[in-house]
Amino acid sequence: MEPLKALLLLSGVLGALAELCVMPPIHSQLVEKLGQHLLPWMDRISSEQLNPSIYVGLRLSSLQAGTKEDLYLHSLKLHYQQCLLGSASSNDNSDCQTKSSEGPLALYLLALRANCEFIGSRKGDRLVSQLKWFLENEKKAIGHNHEGHPHTSYYQYSLSILALCVHQKRVHDSVVGKLLYAIEHDHHARQGHRSVDIEAMAGLAFTCLERFIFNPDLRPRITTAIDTIREKILKAQTPEGNFGNIYSTPLALQFLMTSPASGVKLGAACLKASASLQASIQDGAFQNPLMISQLLPVLNHKTYLDLIFPDCQAPRAMLVPAVEDPLPAHIPEVISVTLKVSSVLPPYKQTFFVPAGSSLEDVLKMAQNTGGFTYGTQLSLSGPYLTSVLGKEVGDREFWQLLRDPDTPLMQGIADCKPQDGETIELRLVSW
Repeated sequence: MEPLKALLLLSGVLGALAELCVMPPIHSQLVEKLGQHLLPWMDRISSEQLNPSIYVGLRLSSLQAGTKEDLYLHSLKLHYQQCLLGSASSNDNSDCQTKSSEGPLALYLLALRANCEFIGSRKGDRLVSQLKWFLENEKKAIGHNHEGHPHTSYYQYSLSILALCVHQKRVHDSVVGKLLYAIEHDHHARQGHRSVDIEAMAGLAFTCLERFIFNPDLRPRITTAIDTIREKILKAQTPEGNFGNIYSTPLALQFLMTSPASGVKLGAACLKASASLQASIQDGAFQNPLMISQLLPVLNHKTYLDLIFPDCQAPRAMLVPAVEDPLPAHIPEVISVTLKVSSVLPPYKQTFFVPAGSSLEDVLKMAQNTGGFTYGTQLSLSGPYLTSVLGKEVGDREFWQLLRDPDTPLMQGIADCKPQDGETIELRLVSW
């Protein structure tokens, strides 16, 4: 009993010294419904719709999809090996080019680790070399004096460092140093991703490096950066409890759950965020598979850092497809949505009548089919995003922002946003 008493005493002392970010249990039925949203996506195993984040999220959750998971991982391996280890370098297939970019490749490495696989063998070394090459290329784009920017974003830069770290692969001090400088000088705030997302992902990467004692010469800066990121995320908490917004909260919680601290009211902040998340889940706010895949681990008290030593034998409840009650036949309600574009000449403004529940993408399709409106999209792991509107292509460091008129930014993409009756949605070309 003496060793046990000593352990309990030590735990009490540590608990008194540092607050922990602990997620209270959320009703299992709410969690199950989230998982059920992912099941149809796991049937989409065409190369353009494969998403490693879905597999990672399920493996870190309390839910499983049985043989469907095995098939999904098999499809991921076939696709990424074909794109990255075959002749993809000489292939003009745009989907391979998209999937073999920095972020998707990093997520694929996380998916392998979620299945308790370490990168090994000649093929594995080529995957690691590819991701390290991306980081070196991004480092060069940032420049010696930190005056440039990554070709992608500091979010993907951080994700790539994390993916290599959980596979116990080191990256050069100069690569880590660029991310440290960005956090220390708020350079990441200029990126297209929300800053809380970038800070949380950078925090997870730094915490992984710290745990493995990688980059020892940078250790003081890494420790300071972790404290800085925690402080910034806590300051970003809204009155409702979200860190930044509801969709950046799961990733923020992943970081905070790995980062105990004293004297910052960490526990109370996480409880408030948990209450906000539960309310949002009940309201059906989480529909996007990427967002769900970041949320499910949190609800199971897991983070991406659990991929360092994943428990692949942990029991998980089997997911079954949701059974929907048949609705009586009725004429669908029709709503009006006004589409506005002020970033082109002449400005565009037109009202359309669509069935209630239509997505913004449905509105854009109707506008294009009606005539006088054109748009282009590109697929990403979080869904399609706009690349052109009315012939106006996004330039370097530009993106089409979605706003609820007059100036309320929308947090969802065109496939997930569902305008309400009478709303005006503006597409605005902005720089970052």
